[in-house]
Amino acid sequence: MIITEDPLLLDDLLRLCAAAGAEPYVHHGLPAPNGSGGGRAADGGAPGAKPGGAAGGAPPAPPPGTGWESAPLVLVGDDAARRVRGAPRRGGVLLVGREGAGGDPAVWQRAVEIGAEEVLRLPGAEGRLVDRIADVAEGAGRSALAVGVIGGSGGAGASTLACALAVRAARAGERTVLIDGDPLGGGLDVLLGGESAAGLRWPDLAGSRGRVGAGALEESLPELHALRVLSWDRGERVAVPPAAVRSVVAAARRRGGVVVVDLPRRVDEAVAEALAQLDLVLLVVPGELRAVAAAGRVAAGVRIAARDVRVVVRGRCSGGLDAEAVAGLLGAPLAGEVPVEVGLPGRVAEGEPPGAHGRGPLARFCDGFWRRALGPVPDREVTA
Repeated sequence: MIITEDPLLLDDLLRLCAAAGAEPYVHHGLPAPNGSGGGRAADGGAPGAKPGGAAGGAPPAPPPGTGWESAPLVLVGDDAARRVRGAPRRGGVLLVGREGAGGDPAVWQRAVEIGAEEVLRLPGAEGRLVDRIADVAEGAGRSALAVGVIGGSGGAGASTLACALAVRAARAGERTVLIDGDPLGGGLDVLLGGESAAGLRWPDLAGSRGRVGAGALEESLPELHALRVLSWDRGERVAVPPAAVRSVVAAARRRGGVVVVDLPRRVDEAVAEALAQLDLVLLVVPGELRAVAAAGRVAAGVRIAARDVRVVVRGRCSGGLDAEAVAGLLGAPLAGEVPVEVGLPGRVAEGEPPGAHGRGPLARFCDGFWRRALGPVPDREVTA
């Protein structure tokens, strides 16, 4: 809901709502709590405003029951603050004006009087305001639990584990997005048997900047085995700008559920952008001394950007090592052990995705991991 009689401010707010994919209701003065009276739906804006504002058409009239108390977000123009001073206190109220008046102490007094959460000045705060509007339009709640998987050495099985984690999460009913972060890996869609599936791949998203619509992203990706997959293709492009990685991963997280990212062993700027948004990184290490030595170098690079790195030991340890010793040598907690699953390569070649065999050791590890990881946790913040 927008409350203002400033035609220039109204045009700006309608434009920002359109950019965020939201349909606003515009009132002049304070609407009644039940949405009737006390104002009217905009029919082109306040006197002097352009017809339809910058949104390209008049917003629809509010349906019954839409009012001050029920609108998910209320944008109050600085010109209208005094008129809504007596409205019931509620969350989600923003006081919006133009730059130039920010030094006026009365602005903050008016914000307190109407219970505004923030004072936003345009055009400087346009990005922040679009984010708030888009969160409402997308129904943003708790962000996804984002887990990265990276191999400590070549052939560690990180991509297999990443796919299996995503498959098991989806089969448990979680909204799941699997992101292929390794441009030289051949494409996770191949591992899932969906290389010909319709949908966007990384090269299609290389130009992404700023906020990417979470719902639009999800709907544009191939759906394989009840999860959405953002894979690399088999084209010549082998990199996307770090800004695109940041925007796309943030959008995937805003839909909630689970995001699994398969990471390359070399940490460049784009990989660092992904690592910064992950809640947890699983470092997959075969149980042999040479692999542990290689994993130490990988772990050093990952820790520059990752907040939480844990070790998964794959296969039986040799040379007197055990899983705890491997984790100790790498200076990271042990997340668990994944035995080698006999017959898995053959089943994958026949079209069965990793983790689909519910009684196999890989699926058991993944199920146990998600039971622990998806327990009661505080709300996770999304990095935009």
